[in-house]
Amino acid sequence: MKRDTKMPQRQRSKRSAQAQQKGSIRIISGQWRGRKLPVLSAQGLRPTTDSTKETLFNWLMHDVYDANCLDLFAGSGGLGFEALSRGAASVTMVEQYPPGAAQLRENAQQLKLSSEQLEVVQGDALRYLSACQRAFNIIFLDPPFEQNLLQPALDAIFSAGLLATDGLIYIEAEKALDFDASHYPLALKKQKSTHQVTYSLWSSRIG
Repeated sequence: MKRDTKMPQRQRSKRSAQAQQKGSIRIISGQWRGRKLPVLSAQGLRPTTDSTKETLFNWLMHDVYDANCLDLFAGSGGLGFEALSRGAASVTMVEQYPPGAAQLRENAQQLKLSSEQLEVVQGDALRYLSACQRAFNIIFLDPPFEQNLLQPALDAIFSAGLLATDGLIYIEAEKALDFDASHYPLALKKQKSTHQVTYSLWSSRIG
């Protein structure tokens, strides 16, 4: 017997409302210091914590100003908006979830960002990389956990030459992930771990 998969109207409405519930992220420093921006609650969305973000941008203190950045698995946009607050020249955010991308655009309007400062691309991250024709000074890679997206993303970045000379890549991944960086022209600059997450900063290695 075929199972009836239809969901009662009240239950569908409840799930729809839950999917659209909003939380918030906080910009830690820079011109929008302390500003909170709304984010949609969505399955798998895991914004970088304030403590991790603070550590990361201490690492990037001398590099983020005037940098062109790529926030590949943007999610809440917390990394990209923090970079812009601290003086990045431009950020491209790539987000597959359409309502999430729409929220990023709304937040850009709240901050009165121009299209030159922030570009929001709604679509698949790996497809974006395959078509991209510009290099970035800083690339933020914080893919959804347990979906095996990190190495394909790195493969695409280096195949297309998307990391600028002396560029930096930030990687945030589940602690259990067995990541072998020896396949890539990268040198480890900084690394830390929490109970569940390992986050690290890498520089392009010439030769």
